[in-house]
Amino acid sequence: MNAPTLTIVVPCYNEEEILPQTIHKLSQLLDSLCIEKKISSKSKVLFIDDGSKDSTWTIINKACLHLDRVAGLKLSRNAGHQHALLAGMFAANEGSDCIISIDADLQDDITVIHEFIDNYQKGYEIVYGVRKKRETDTLFKRKSAEWFYKLMKKLGVELIYNHADYRLMSNRAVQELKGFEEANLFLRGIVPLIGFKSAKVYYDRKERLAGETKYPLSKMLSFAFDGITSFSVTPIRLVLSMGLITFIVSLLFSVYCLTMKYLGRTQSGWTSLIASIWLIGGLQMIATGLVGEYIGKVYKETKRRPKYIVEIDLFNLPIQKNNLIQEEDYRYELRK
Repeated sequence: MNAPTLTIVVPCYNEEEILPQTIHKLSQLLDSLCIEKKISSKSKVLFIDDGSKDSTWTIINKACLHLDRVAGLKLSRNAGHQHALLAGMFAANEGSDCIISIDADLQDDITVIHEFIDNYQKGYEIVYGVRKKRETDTLFKRKSAEWFYKLMKKLGVELIYNHADYRLMSNRAVQELKGFEEANLFLRGIVPLIGFKSAKVYYDRKERLAGETKYPLSKMLSFAFDGITSFSVTPIRLVLSMGLITFIVSLLFSVYCLTMKYLGRTQSGWTSLIASIWLIGGLQMIATGLVGEYIGKVYKETKRRPKYIVEIDLFNLPIQKNNLIQEEDYRYELRK
């Protein structure tokens, strides 16, 4: 098999602190892979600026001017991590044999990309990067992640345990991914649905070198909830089951009250009445909110709005490289 053309897709949002190191390390990695003849010399790193408010795009643009292996894509606004990732993959698909997605913080071990390519050469069209353990996470994050994966499994959603968005996909797999047109994206659940031959590569996740995480607790919970409601109607069925159980309990309680009345043992029922009202009222609010969430998702899907808008494309429309600064000088500047 000929050496494949690889594109590494890196979504970025306010990553000015870590980005120079990321550009330097990924460029070095591509150089080494080319020397080993594992990938084509046409391979690139594509950075997607997801509407950053800092100097992220300035850094990407400058790197595009001076480094042949670096390309950039600027979205017109913040579309979210999943949409930015999709934008990069679809932009890179035209001229790539395979695509690897990775976060800009480089917590995912880039050295295992060698194994990704080896598996691709063996015929695997999807290669998942899977964490060996979660020792760098807090106890709460470890346990909540474990509960999430177990819950998704019980709901019938096929997920790769301890896998995020660090993966290799072949050109054909990405082409099939275009057929999934939903607006509520949860790529960790969508990619396994493609069903092509897949493999796993295990690695240890590192500490973040600079900057702050772009996924605080609130975003993580929102992301998890999107994953659950995008792939399973089980929560609605649970609400229906709760409603039926509550209805049966209410009937039994009514029979009990009538029996007590006929036996002359009735007492003031203020406590039980209030408790019942609060219980049933709470269940109704939960049910209404959950059903509303699904209706809201259907509403978003029917509008058919674009998932993202590309403002500047420096991948498919390459810019003229600047020769005022030699590539080696610029690489030295990145390392500083």
